[in-house]
Amino acid sequence: MPAPSVSELPQSYFEKQTARTVAVLQRIINRSPPGLGRVIPDAEALSIHDGRRLESSVVMFLDISKFSDRPACTAEEQNVLLQILSLFFTEMIKIIEDYDGVVEKNTGDGLMAYFVPNPGEMPPVQQRALSAALTMFTAAEKLINPILVQSNIEPINFRICMDHGPITVAKVGAARGFNGIVAIGTTANIASKMLAFADQNTILVGEKMLDGLPPEWVRRFVQFKTQDTGWIYRESLKPYAFWLYTGRWIGAFL
Repeated sequence: MPAPSVSELPQSYFEKQTARTVAVLQRIINRSPPGLGRVIPDAEALSIHDGRRLESSVVMFLDISKFSDRPACTAEEQNVLLQILSLFFTEMIKIIEDYDGVVEKNTGDGLMAYFVPNPGEMPPVQQRALSAALTMFTAAEKLINPILVQSNIEPINFRICMDHGPITVAKVGAARGFNGIVAIGTTANIASKMLAFADQNTILVGEKMLDGLPPEWVRRFVQFKTQDTGWIYRESLKPYAFWLYTGRWIGAFL
């Protein structure tokens, strides 16, 4: 395609663009709505524009604090950063998988994961997801950061945010190009936006997470963070609160 002038998009390109958009629209509107699912679908199991609705899920976001402050200009600095990220995320992903979670994506300085209920699971999925978060902080404190400090590297500080509710896991993108799995729904939106309210080395949870936690955990380790979150659920018409979870594993116990 010839390069356009500053103020002009070639008519031929716009015509192709229009035809392409109309064709995609027809494929989208002819598809049935996403069906109900019980497990996170594999990317290979979904067609483009298709998805599965999960009525009860925990969405987790992990974000490394002040990641852009780490030196990364020279080849040597970039190599060190690669080693740090490889060490950290290898263990974080393994922990999520050990707790039957599924990692959707790694964003370079963070990751996103899902936890869905197993058949007949008790205690609820919220407790399993929170247990994974606690184990991730223990691994950082007891295993990963001591290695970094011993190598004169600044330890990794991070935050984890989670919320519980229905999501639709869908495959979006170009059919024969870039595409991937995404989570659609208020639960995923809140868990993502919650990062802006979380301090480093903290766990922040949405109010719907509390329903699945043991009362003893809530009584001892849950502190009110803020109700000024910008979120209001239509069924309650009340501001949706965020809560700080302060508990940590001590040895094999809370």
